[in-house]
Amino acid sequence: MQTMVVPALPDLRQQFGVSTTAVSWVLSAFLLTSAVATGVLGRLGDMFGRRRLLLASLAIFAVGTLLAALSTSIGTLIAARAIQGVGSATFPLAFGIVRDQFPRERVPVAIGLISSTFGIGFAAGLVVPGLIVDALSWQWIFWVGLAVILAALVAVWVFIPESAVRSPGRIDWAGAVLLGGGLVALLLAISEGRTWGWGSAGTLGLLGGAVALLVAFVLVESRLDRPLIDVALLRRRAVLTSHAAALIVGFGMYGAFTMVPALVETPTTAGYGFGASVTEAGLFMVPMAITMLFASPLAGRLGARTGFKLPLVLACVVGAAGFVLFAAAHDHEWTIYLGAAVLGVGVGFAFAALANLVVNAVDARQTGEATGVNTIMRTVGGTLGAQIAATIVASHQVTGLPVPAEVGYTQAFVMSAAAMGVAALAALAGPGHLLGGDRA
Repeated sequence: MQTMVVPALPDLRQQFGVSTTAVSWVLSAFLLTSAVATGVLGRLGDMFGRRRLLLASLAIFAVGTLLAALSTSIGTLIAARAIQGVGSATFPLAFGIVRDQFPRERVPVAIGLISSTFGIGFAAGLVVPGLIVDALSWQWIFWVGLAVILAALVAVWVFIPESAVRSPGRIDWAGAVLLGGGLVALLLAISEGRTWGWGSAGTLGLLGGAVALLVAFVLVESRLDRPLIDVALLRRRAVLTSHAAALIVGFGMYGAFTMVPALVETPTTAGYGFGASVTEAGLFMVPMAITMLFASPLAGRLGARTGFKLPLVLACVVGAAGFVLFAAAHDHEWTIYLGAAVLGVGVGFAFAALANLVVNAVDARQTGEATGVNTIMRTVGGTLGAQIAATIVASHQVTGLPVPAEVGYTQAFVMSAAAMGVAALAALAGPGHLLGGDRA
């Protein structure tokens, strides 16, 4: 649901008669609220029960999706997407449920399988909507999504028992407001920086406000006995390096998610690209989804034997290789498919390794908040990476044509490859040996 609106944005802009900047909020509103909700709902799941919060999360998601399907104005649709974002914090809750319900030896593979669904869903969200919009209308994107969400809600109700594992406490409203305000300001500055100008008063003001709010959040949380998010966890080397790696991996990987479809849709008259339709562009990402399906569980099995430092380092190296392939050889369709497949292995390994590293480094009662923060770091990194990649591409234009020059894409892919290399260094800085297991 995060990406399903992307192929429909041109249709939405035309139907509602709004600018490109206005319609981009259909995507940004979801991103902003999901980043905040991920950390908050993850912690609430630790406090009140993960099954209960997962049901509540899916119910909110369903309400937002229904409202989106019924929207008759851009304002209503943006509000609906914001509600959807609040209900999208499923991954931290799911990781906690797996840890509570599965035998210890099966947890790494299960977390790896769940992690793979992120990339699979991301790729599906770029392929399926083109078919839906062509055959029906953009509203059906949300009707189809609503059916899947309701099916998931029923499945959770029937098949998942509630866990007795709790981290008692009270709702830290001050922390929630400070964290939410800081993340919204940060992501808004990143999302709009390219449009407003990175040195504009609005962008700099939001960045300054974000820093002030997040510093205040850390100070407040460090003085509470039972905070919303235990910042003391960052003193654990495994947690700190995993969050740093998640930030940098997110920065690098979103370059492919956003740049590859744009590259292949470029008309061949520009001297590169394949003139692909929106649906065809989504198909270029299918190999990534397929390899992720197998790579994430494989990373779980490998990590269970060697520790998850090795899968994370391998993830970064393989991911860098995928971006190098994109940068060096994107003039044939088969090289794009191959690059996507290679990158899928890297991303699949990364998602599984990061989740397992964090889960192994914290107490079971802190699974939701710790994995929630890791997801936030990946989201912030991804937002920043996507915007910087788009800025690099947009800074190079083909003379006489309204399309970017090929060199812009090459530079953006090189940047992503470099980011994955830096992420490998962050992974190597984590505790333990590559073949010797993990220590907190």
